[in-house]
Amino acid sequence: MSSTSSPSSQTPHAATLALFCKVVDNYGDIGICWRLSRQLQREHGIAVTLWVDDLRSFKRICPEVILDREVQQVQGVTVRHWRDQDGLFEVAEIADIVIEFFGCNIPPAYIKAMSQRTPRPVWLNLEGLTAETWIEGCHTLPSPHPQLPLTKYFFFPGFNARTGGLPHEAGLERQRQAFREDDAARCAFLAQLGVTAAEMGALKVSLFCYPQAPVADLFAAWQSGGKPVVCLVPESVAKDAVEAFLGQAAIAGAAATRGALTVRVLPFVPQPDYDKLLWACDLNFVRGEDSFVRAQWAGKPFIWHIYPQDENLHHVKLKAFLHVYVAATASVKAMMLTWNGAAAEDAGMAALWPAFAADLSEIARLSVDWQRKLLANGDLASNLLKFAETVK
Repeated sequence: MSSTSSPSSQTPHAATLALFCKVVDNYGDIGICWRLSRQLQREHGIAVTLWVDDLRSFKRICPEVILDREVQQVQGVTVRHWRDQDGLFEVAEIADIVIEFFGCNIPPAYIKAMSQRTPRPVWLNLEGLTAETWIEGCHTLPSPHPQLPLTKYFFFPGFNARTGGLPHEAGLERQRQAFREDDAARCAFLAQLGVTAAEMGALKVSLFCYPQAPVADLFAAWQSGGKPVVCLVPESVAKDAVEAFLGQAAIAGAAATRGALTVRVLPFVPQPDYDKLLWACDLNFVRGEDSFVRAQWAGKPFIWHIYPQDENLHHVKLKAFLHVYVAATASVKAMMLTWNGAAAEDAGMAALWPAFAADLSEIARLSVDWQRKLLANGDLASNLLKFAETVK
């Protein structure tokens, strides 16, 4: 999809790789793992098996997935339904590299078979993304198994060269630039989502957030504003606020205009189309990890809704990101903190929106500088494979 390189153009780092994913954040977890699986297969020639427990969430971002299949081939990746922690595994089934996403605890019998394999696989725990500085000291640290002759290594994605970097496919920037320069293609894409010719000149916003986001407050600010806003929101996202605005069920295709604001409900789209949505909009509200990373590669202003954690630990992660984010103007910080309930004083969207809107062109300019900084760190898939070579 996003890469123009072929498996034969690069020397494979390993023949096989197994990636285990338990879906916690609805679409973010599987989104990350699916992108990584495809990139490893397409750009590095690796035979990837993706174990995933929630095929329904997977299908919403990849319509080719068949829900009642235990094993299936999807875009060159073997997808297996991970039902439970039981089951027996032969040594021959164990991959050269085994990745568990975010400490998801792979089946004990699989681990036992790993210990019996010769050579033993490289075992990685791919951690969640954070800008907190403590990860730099933990990145690639070994963790010996207490009973078995196995060592697991922690691998952290991140925003500098002391981490594993971010997911980024070869050719992604070239595709984005071509899309941006093709007005007809961009308008045709938006038209497929219901955006009318009259709405093309409005401020176009994609909205993807968790239920606790102050969406009604934001809608009120846009509705009473002086500039037309078209908000494109996936089905089931911010359901209460969207239905209150629409005055009807928030199903795909539903739309309403009140004041300066038009809200349109979209179906969930495959990942390639979600990238195009981010590229086509002037501002993107994103959540979790996968859409958060894609918004940064889109090079557009964005507001991040971070996955909530107990004791407001997510506020620490948010502030750590804002500390390093090159495009974090004062208006960006105020909006992001308030959007996440992390502001010392909640001024409200109506008070914050005008200053943020006035900064959009400057934020977009700074976003390009941020992209250059991230690209200098290399991409997550390549960095992961390079590390795996060192611990074989």
